[in-house]
Parts: sequence; C-alpha cells; structure tokens
Amino acid sequence: MLQIAAQELEKETAAKASEKANYLAEHCPALSLPHSMQELQDLCKKLHNKVEVVDEERYDIEVKLQKTKKELEDLSQKLFDLRGKFKRPPLRRVRMSADAMLRALLGSKHKVNMDLRANLKQVKKEDTEKEKDLRDVGDWRKNIEEKSGMEGRKKMFEAES
Repeated sequence: MLQIAAQELEKETAAKASEKANYLAEHCPALSLPHSMQELQDLCKKLHNKVEVVDEERYDIEVKLQKTKKELEDLSQKLFDLRGKFKRPPLRRVRMSADAMLRALLGSKHKVNMDLRANLKQVKKEDTEKEKDLRDVGDWRKNIEEKSGMEGRKKMFEAES
C-alpha cells in the first residue's frame, strides 16, 4: 500500500512539474539578453512599463472589490431592516443551585462546595452577670409600666418621703 501511494505521489509531482514547464513556455518566452547597454536600457523600460500597467490593473480591481463589498454590506443591512426587529424568545426560569450550575459548567472538575453556612463556626452565647445587670437596669419598659397609672404615682410619692 505504501509503495503504491509513493508511486502515485511521484507521478503527481512529475505531472505538476510538466504542467508548470508547459505553462511557462507558453506565457513567458525565453529571455534574450542583448549585449549592448542601450538595448538593455530599452528592455528595462519595457519591463517597467509592463509592471506599471499590471499595478494599475491590480489597483482598479482592488477598488472594484471594495465597492462591491460596501454594496453587499449595505444591501444586507437593508434586508435586515426590512425583515423587522429581532424578537427575543421569552426566557424560562431555571431553578438550579449554585453547586449544580458549577457542576454543569465545569463537569467533574467542580469540587468547591457553595454551601457557605456549613463552613461557619457555631458560637454559643453565654450570659454573663454583667450583661444581666445591664439588661435589668437598662430596661426602660419596666420603669414605665411601674410608673404608669395612679399606683405608679403613689410609689413615686412614697419613695420621696
């Protein structure tokens, strides 16, 4: 199999080389260099003129290409405008936890747990005696309830006397 493929490749390269030689023989005549300085200068001028003509043609073709591209863009914009505005489809709400979303995006690489409450330390609040005293003294609701009504006023007078 490999030998047959190698032979085919050799045949293809030989065919390409012969096609190239035939094309060059047709389109590019053999260069005959003149021996005098004046004839060489004339040849250079002819070649220079041919290069200028080819450059002009290339420039003209590029300008035409840019014009056609601009026209195509304008036409496609007009077509888009004629079709009307693009309506966005209504989006459906997907109920998915952060862990499930990361697993869907990252696949098996996802190892981070987004349950932040699980990582928190639990602290027990201890009531100290100072806090209890401050709460009892600072509770203004008790004082107001005691002083409200006639009984509260009696207590105030009794405390003063």
